[in-house]
Amino acid sequence: MNINELLSIPNELIQAEGPNNKIVMTSRVRLARNLRGFSFPGWAKKPERQKALDLMRPVIETLPEMAQCYSDSMDNLQSLDKQLLVERHLISREHAARNIGSGIVINDKGTICVMVNEEDHLRMQAIKSGLQLKAVFKMIDRVDTELEEQLDFAFSPRLGYLTACPTNVGTGLRASAMVHLPAMVLSEQINQVVQAANKLNLAVRGLYGEGTEALGNVFQVSNQTTLGEKELDVIERLNKVILQIIEHEENARCQLLEKRSHLIYDQVGRAYGVLSNAHTISSKEALNLLSLMRMGVDLELFAANSRPVVDELFILVQPAHLQKAAARKLTAEERDVYRADMIRNRLKNVAKPADAGGPTEMV
Repeated sequence: MNINELLSIPNELIQAEGPNNKIVMTSRVRLARNLRGFSFPGWAKKPERQKALDLMRPVIETLPEMAQCYSDSMDNLQSLDKQLLVERHLISREHAARNIGSGIVINDKGTICVMVNEEDHLRMQAIKSGLQLKAVFKMIDRVDTELEEQLDFAFSPRLGYLTACPTNVGTGLRASAMVHLPAMVLSEQINQVVQAANKLNLAVRGLYGEGTEALGNVFQVSNQTTLGEKELDVIERLNKVILQIIEHEENARCQLLEKRSHLIYDQVGRAYGVLSNAHTISSKEALNLLSLMRMGVDLELFAANSRPVVDELFILVQPAHLQKAAARKLTAEERDVYRADMIRNRLKNVAKPADAGGPTEMV
């Protein structure tokens, strides 16, 4: 499998078929592991990183889960392809900056990805649409078990798995759900959610993780502690919190419809109007407006068959995907024009949202 074949596969974000998919876009579980006797990638010199890569990559490729996989060294990838993988949440921004001595192995469905020599020797993740934390943990736990039978992982009986960053020591597990929370943003409840999550030792981050903005009203909620906790306990605790967040978002949507329906209809209508008619639009504005359209679909203001169009645009309007579609390098201004053209074309068959009906409600 080559990179173009991999990228032609529908992304989990686009499919959005899992449980609670109206609010939970994807569930992901990542495990960090390191080889005993090797320096961490950040400390290792190029020959040692290459030696570690040459040791691990063939082992990963032979796993049953990787029977049909895409595997390559990072130095063989074009910068555009690296960014495409970042936009699809298959690799981290940090790994996209790696070159010689680092690599990736991704299964044919794009649901399992192993980054070799990122911050740790192995960063392996499973990802699926909707709220499926327990299912994705089982997927990646099986991969971890199979690798541990062939590779000597750095492990301390007292501390657990040893990692480059102390915050990952222990289980080395990071579980996260990507949640779409437009109603809580509109009703100004999102700060309460962030504060409550922090009190539970959970992190709330933006679209691409740590240090990024919550574009499109999309947030990543993940565990922060890995030491002294069992993997399934972490998964269960996060799952319960996500279920509570789902309930809060659903309640916020109902409250807005009942008490401030004019706001919902106005925001969704404006989003559709701009997206359907704009001739230049930035990725930030596009994602934020698509977020409102996505909520409109969930609230049945648009036909149900509009959902795949909106979900697909969430991915396709991002910079690297635009340049891939254009088959050439685009300036920022050209991207904004190309993006607007693509959106208008995709929304041609999406009818305008339903009208509120009746007199305007007073707040």
